[in-house]
Amino acid sequence: METVHQTKNEITEGVIWKQLLLFFFPILLGTFFQQLYNTIDSVIVGQFVGKEALASVGGSSAQIVSLVVGFFTGLSSGAAVVIAQFVGARKEETANAGLHTAYAIAAAGGIALTFIGIMTAPFLLRLMNTPADTMDGSLTYLRIYFAGILFVLIYNMGSAVLRAAGDSKTPLYILIICCIINIILDTAFVLLFHMGVAGVAVATLTAQAVSAVLVTLKLMRSDGILHLSLRKIRFHGSLLKLQLKLGLPTGFESVLFAITNIAIQTAINTFGTDTTAAWSAYGKLDAIFWMVSTAFGISITTFVGQNYGAGKLDRVRRSTRICICIDLAVSFVLVALLILARSLLFRLFTSDETVVQIGSDMLLFITPWYIVYVFIEVLSGSLRGRGNVIVPVVITLVGVCLLRIVWLAGVLKISPTIHAIIFSYPVTWVITALAFITYYLWQNRRYRHRSSDTVR
Repeated sequence: METVHQTKNEITEGVIWKQLLLFFFPILLGTFFQQLYNTIDSVIVGQFVGKEALASVGGSSAQIVSLVVGFFTGLSSGAAVVIAQFVGARKEETANAGLHTAYAIAAAGGIALTFIGIMTAPFLLRLMNTPADTMDGSLTYLRIYFAGILFVLIYNMGSAVLRAAGDSKTPLYILIICCIINIILDTAFVLLFHMGVAGVAVATLTAQAVSAVLVTLKLMRSDGILHLSLRKIRFHGSLLKLQLKLGLPTGFESVLFAITNIAIQTAINTFGTDTTAAWSAYGKLDAIFWMVSTAFGISITTFVGQNYGAGKLDRVRRSTRICICIDLAVSFVLVALLILARSLLFRLFTSDETVVQIGSDMLLFITPWYIVYVFIEVLSGSLRGRGNVIVPVVITLVGVCLLRIVWLAGVLKISPTIHAIIFSYPVTWVITALAFITYYLWQNRRYRHRSSDTVR
């Protein structure tokens, strides 16, 4: 029999816009500090080591890391949706078993990826046409990162579980602590010990290890619905199947995004180190928008997951609409700030005027289209919260990934320019957003018809 917890759940009972924002801001700040890990790496090596080091940290190696981490972040979201629905339904024992299954997934995945990543790193970098003058640095960074990939997966899974239970503050506090550690170690290893790319990689690995330990300790010391016991970490068959059912499609969706970004990075690499360095720096500024978008996506997934589990479908629909409106307002402001401050922002990474000019041009060309992506992020997050993950993945596969690959294959033959390559982003965003809006509205009509049939 399931234990029933009687305290009020603000996510399923509180004022929607207020609870969304209260949940959103800690996630946003946490994502900011998580992004600051790699951004600080890029700033320090770009300013004190050189543009080759900047390209090594933020070029091909960053895309490979994004692919791997993105896949397991997708798995984490699957576990989070399952746990959020059980928390919303107040099924404590099942939610706790889901926690231990989630940790088993992270541990097994981390161990496997450590060996696979270290061995395949040279092949992956060559496959991406990594410039010769950045190959050694990229390989060093990538191998050190994979040596500590277990810590990354444990932190991501642990923080996803905490957010599923409604705690978005603890992951934030942990990231603030670890970001400070990373900045101190980056400075020491690069400026004092002159370790270059290896220095920032070791600093990042150390900080990620601390974050994994802290999130695990938090769950072990919890006296609430989700208490972690290391001895109980194992796969629970039915819950593992359910978490993989929801997590694998989302994980593959992240992989598909990463693969298309790798294809674009491969094309960008053919334009030389200046363009690669500019794209690397742009990727860090681009992340300002994505961390906001991701925070809204995580917020609506958890919010919808708990309300769907509680059977409150009206709150599911209303929270989705409210989240879209808030995200649109924030995105308009971000786009304006990025455009106005583009030159100043690029000079944080490098003093090379050619790199600054190329990067500023890239930013001006792409950022106005960020507004369109709001609909993709929020609607796909809302659908995932309901347990609907297959169709969003298919829409993403066709609308973003396949069309972008087709675009690249055609454009590179007709007009092999930077603008032609990166225009694949807005084109595929518009098509995918329209598909998500159409599918979401159709799904809402189905839910209303089911509700009215039940009433009759």
